Amino acid sequence: MKFTLRQLEIFVAVAHAGSVSRAAEQLALSQSAASTAINELERSYDCLLFDRAGKRLLLNDTGQWLLSKALELLARAHELEKQLDPDRCMGNLRLGASLTIGNYLATFLVASFLPQHPTTRVQLIVQNSATVIEQVARYELDLGLIEGDISHSDIEITPWLKDELVVFAAPSHPLAKKKRVTLQQVLQENWILRETGSGTRSTFDRALGAHLNELKVRLELEHTEAIKRAVEAGLGLSCISRLTLRDEFRRGSLVPIHLPELKLQRQFYIVRRKDKYQTMCARHLMAHIRDSVAADNTADIELSFAP
Repeated sequence: MKFTLRQLEIFVAVAHAGSVSRAAEQLALSQSAASTAINELERSYDCLLFDRAGKRLLLNDTGQWLLSKALELLARAHELEKQLDPDRCMGNLRLGASLTIGNYLATFLVASFLPQHPTTRVQLIVQNSATVIEQVARYELDLGLIEGDISHSDIEITPWLKDELVVFAAPSHPLAKKKRVTLQQVLQENWILRETGSGTRSTFDRALGAHLNELKVRLELEHTEAIKRAVEAGLGLSCISRLTLRDEFRRGSLVPIHLPELKLQRQFYIVRRKDKYQTMCARHLMAHIRDSVAADNTADIELSFAP
């Protein structure tokens, strides 16, 4: 075998850092040792892995291909090391979650998972669905939990949980007192919505269909709590997951609008990159997430959507 795992580790570090000096610093190596490792790897196979732009190294097509293979091979090697360790350490896991799932579900799932695996460390990154998908595709996340439908050739999608969006208003809003509201009525109102790229916004836009251009969007916000406060202040209507509105509906500070013309059901998904090796940690967490719903453990992770 012409390459070593250490050479691959250095190659991956240089690819991510964009320079030999920064990669050497991260790996606690001398710059000459890191540079020698890259040169030997390229010379062994008579190919270049980087385009040299001054001091910056940019992956070429061959380097891009090798990066995904090297990451998979190194992940398997690290997993083998853990299995040979007498303590059987599960290691670290990077979990991404969309804002709704991250703020209202993921922490409960992680909290019930960690006591079962005391040697595991989970890093939870909360972004909108589009960003989570991009990070999974770039190997930056081991697993993602997202809202709404997606289509990505490199991503494996596992249906997880049903969710429902709900249109809502402040109790003082004229439509709040009506038992039934039409689509034409709400199209005359101002709206506060999640940003483009979020799963919530995609589901809502798809439900409106041909009427989307008639919508009067007054404000776009990235955070669910900010949307709720804006609606409470009387700035307009909004539409987010019923899961996030339970406390406000109980208190009466916000009220649901019955709008039967809109189909606002959606699916939550677990996503992972198809060619990324799943560590034992990732497999255990994915099974835990699926089993939490299959066993109907609603009391433990608060999955009940009833207002």
